[in-house]
Formats: sequence, structure tokens, C-alpha cells
Amino acid sequence: MQAYKKISILLIAAGALMVPNACQKDLLDPAPLNSLSSATAFSTPDRFISLLNGLYDNVKSGAFYGSRFTVYGDIRAEEFLNETTNNVTGFSVWNHTVSETNINDVNNLWNAAYYAINSCNIFIEGADANRAVINDDAKVNSYIAEARFLRALCYHSLLSLYCRPYADGNGSQMGVPLRLRAEVGPGNNDLARASVAEVYTQILTDLDFAEQNLLATHGATAALLNTTRAHKNTAIALKTRVYLNMQRYADVVTEANKIVSASAPFTATSGVAHALQADVKNVFATPYTTTESIFSMPFTTNDLPGTQNGLGSYYNPGPRGIGDYSINKAGIVGDSVNFTVTDARRQFVFFNSANSKWYLNKFATGPQHTDYGPVIRYAEVLLNLAEAEARANGLNQRAVDLLNAVHGRSEPSKVYALADFADANAFISQVLTERRIELLGEGFRNQDCQRLLAPLPGKGTIGAVDQSSSEYIWPIPSGERAVNKLCLPNP
Repeated sequence: MQAYKKISILLIAAGALMVPNACQKDLLDPAPLNSLSSATAFSTPDRFISLLNGLYDNVKSGAFYGSRFTVYGDIRAEEFLNETTNNVTGFSVWNHTVSETNINDVNNLWNAAYYAINSCNIFIEGADANRAVINDDAKVNSYIAEARFLRALCYHSLLSLYCRPYADGNGSQMGVPLRLRAEVGPGNNDLARASVAEVYTQILTDLDFAEQNLLATHGATAALLNTTRAHKNTAIALKTRVYLNMQRYADVVTEANKIVSASAPFTATSGVAHALQADVKNVFATPYTTTESIFSMPFTTNDLPGTQNGLGSYYNPGPRGIGDYSINKAGIVGDSVNFTVTDARRQFVFFNSANSKWYLNKFATGPQHTDYGPVIRYAEVLLNLAEAEARANGLNQRAVDLLNAVHGRSEPSKVYALADFADANAFISQVLTERRIELLGEGFRNQDCQRLLAPLPGKGTIGAVDQSSSEYIWPIPSGERAVNKLCLPNP
């Protein structure tokens, strides 16, 4: 039986899954409730919250969003060079030599994602069955909506690594097993892979439910919870990413318009008042809870991402980390035309005189690596909308203004005009370049290549990976196929 299924049995039997106590601060400092039985897991309102907080803790496991998934999303492409040849920290991911038996990434990430998914399924069923404990359907629905948001995030993350992009056959290729019920035993191990389109349909169903039922805000002064727990705008923001990856650009515009004003300065006018920070460095500094941070994974000295997991460990050498990955100067950092020397985001790039290498300094609160892991930022939403505007509606002033909002806050001397672009394609190319600069180290480059069926660019001695290559996506893990006889491998 797979690890995530064994864990699900323990959760039902003990009600525990390393959940934090009812105090909201313990979303950051989890403590197990090992005394709960299956009969009492949802017996009090506080235990609802404890179990709900535990779901977030599962998603931010070291093998998943705390923060290996994020790292893998960058190192598969061209912006970083490997320095340590350590397979524990993604060397085989970087050089595209992973196999279905690879434990450190292919199997561990899959198990962590399904661990989190099954935890969400258990919570959804348990919360629904115990509504009388809360005696407030709207509140119970909001809790279930948080679980469904997390489930959607997990499934979308799995698709981005293990499955062909939606654009390849309009979602007709094999997706992942779509598990939507709480598994408490080995009886349902065998489950065929749903199509990519079917998984996307479920993701959007979950996110629509989440948008309808999540709180508009966790409180006007609750910056921590508005960053680390889902609310309506969180679900909407993730939908803009999902639709972008499906190339449904008109839908990106529709969703983004719910949380982006018609003109600059762009802000969310309902729910949490999202807006860009005047200085991008504030997003990556304590307390990590700015209005730009739509959803992040929190860490403290008592709740660390784990050995060789923190973002700072991967990208910083010396006392702040191991420095497994230096910056590839042949990548976007070497583009002095688009990424000028006066761009404020250059502060995240530093030269290490000890080995004459360049490194990323976005995540630098080590040696304990308590940087929050960014999952969704308002800057991403604005760039999603800028690209979708041009693809759906042609080159227009609003699209240019959206690009300028992100670029101009770090390089105000370089403002784009409509006339600077020959056509929509030229503008879209600039937006894609801007994404490489703005979102560097945040895990987007692999998805941005794949959603457009573009090659994964080469770096150093590693050649490019064409979209027709088997290495373009990861194999289905051997652990899954050993217990799920209906799960077919990738061709």
C-alpha cells in the first residue's frame, strides 16, 4: 500500500495527521493531536479548525510546497546551473535524467501531493457529515471550500510535472488518477488515469466552489491569515493561472477582472485589498504578509521546511545555505536590455567572490530558512491578465499598462508605450520575458514553457528538451504503478 494511503488510515483512526491546535498562530507552529479518535475527530469547532490547519501543513511538506515543487519548476529550465551534483537536491531533475524509480523527487513529490489530496478528501467528507457540531452551514462550507482550494492546487501541481500540457490534444492526453473520496483502506488502489481535461474540469469545479463559499477576507487586520489561508480572491487568482495553462485566455480575463481594477494603479476592489508593493523587496522580507502576497507557505524557527528543502538552501551558498544552484548568466540575468542594471530586482542577484558564481538572493533569512514560500502573488495575476488581454483582445492599452505596473515598479525609467510593439505577438513575447524576471526562483518557468509547448531550454552542458521528447514530463512513479494496476505509464 502506498505511503499516502497508510497515512490516511491513521488519520481516520487517530484524527491526527500532524494537525496544529485550534489557535490560529499554530498554522505556523503545528502540534499533533494524537489523542483524537475517529469518533471525536470533528466533535468540537476547535477540532474542525485543527484539522483544517493540518491540511495546509501537509501541502507545505518539504517534498511539495516547502519547497521542492517550487525549485523543480525552475531548475528544469535554463535559469540555474547545478553546483553540487546532489540527486537529493534535484540534480537528476536539472539534467533530465529522472526515472520512475527515482525516490527523492518523482516518487516523494507524488506521494506528498496525494497525501495532501487524501487529507483534503477526508476533511471534506468528515466536515460535511458533522455539520451539526458547527450548526452553521455557511461556516462549514467555507471550511470545505478551503480544503477544495488546496485539493485543486495539488492536482494542478501534479499535472504540471507528470502529464502532457493541456495544449497537446486539448486535454485529451492521460492525466493522473482522480481521487475524490476519502481512502481508509487498500480496496480502491486500482484507479485509471483520468484525462488531462477531466482533471482540469475537477480543478475548476473545486475552485468555483471555493470562490462561492470562501470568506471574502479573514479580517481587515488579519494579514497573516489573509496570506496563509485561502479566501475568495485566492481561488480567483489560482483560476487565472489554471485558465492560462489551458490557453483559455478570455476566461483568464474574466476571472482576473474580478480582482484587478479597470485601470492603474491596479488593485483588488473587493475582498482582500491586493495591490503591488511599491518596492518588490518588501514581498520577500519579514513579515511576508503584504497585500501582494495572495497565498504563501509560512515557516518559523519552530516550523521549518526541513533539511535541504528551504528555498534559501537551494539558491544561497555559504552560511545561508548549500547553494546547490547558481544563476546561469546565459539566462535572463544576462539580458541587460530587458533586465537592466538599474532594475531594482537586480538586488536579488549577487556575486559570490568565494567561487566566482552568481546566486539568487530572494530567499535569504537563513541559516534556518524561515522565508515564506510564495505560491500566488498579485504580480503574477497582473502578468497573467496582461498576456491574456493581448491574446484574447489583441494589443491594447490596458495590456500595456498591466505590463508597466509590474515592470515599472522596479524599473520606472523604462516605461512601455503601445507604439513600442509591432503587434500582439511582440507584446506577448515581452510579457513572457517579464515573467522570467519578476518570477525568477518562484517555480514558473517550467509551466510557462510547457503551456505553450515550447522546448525546455538547454543550460550549460545540458541540451534543450523538445516537447516531443519523453523527458519533457516526468514518468509516473514506480510506487504508484506497483499498487495501482490500472495506472498506465507515460508513453
